Amino acid sequence: MSTNPFFQNYDYFNEQQLIDDLVIESIQIFGLDTFYLTRSLQSVDEILNEDDLSIFDRAYNIEVYVKSVDGFQGEGDFLSRFGLQIRDQAVFTVAIRTFERFVTRLDTAKIRPNEGDLVYLPLNNKFFKIMHVEHESVFYQTGSLQVFDLKCELFEYSNERFHTGIEEIDTHFENIDTDQISTLDDLYQKDPIAKNIFFEEEGDGIIDFSEIDPFTETISNPTN
Repeated sequence: MSTNPFFQNYDYFNEQQLIDDLVIESIQIFGLDTFYLTRSLQSVDEILNEDDLSIFDRAYNIEVYVKSVDGFQGEGDFLSRFGLQIRDQAVFTVAIRTFERFVTRLDTAKIRPNEGDLVYLPLNNKFFKIMHVEHESVFYQTGSLQVFDLKCELFEYSNERFHTGIEEIDTHFENIDTDQISTLDDLYQKDPIAKNIFFEEEGDGIIDFSEIDPFTETISNPTN
């Protein structure tokens, strides 16, 4: 047995284009304007599988639909032993044709959103890091895929550099940037709430990390 050759439910280009157009129009009506930031890797740590020297050097203006319409997902805001932590998560839906038009056309190597890239949401002035890209959230309507679902969580800044040419983005973290700081006094001027000097002084009174004997507080000469 085989499927009926007179019904082209999954191989009809005009119907696929119609659904694409309807999806794009729906996102343009109910969605939000965002910036998609691509990450350029500089020095990847193969052991920890991370790159602390990443540069975000390109920003593309695309519209997305916020799938989590009831609010941010994740663990939310809570107090832990390390202080206040914000674990907001969100799912953004972007049309495949929209991504190809505004991103792939300008950067042919970027054929899909990549994990590690950022989405800047001007609505609340926050950055979200893409953790996973789901390309089959809508399963092959008329035989094609229409959208990417970007599963994101709130970006935790770690001295990454931004050179997108958009001042609002490039200067967003300059108040907490510690890349050029070399002393604890300079760090205190940048972040008065931090207690790095206090911890340093307390640590010096507890453990003596000397080159001769890093495991004990005092050093004795066995020849005496």
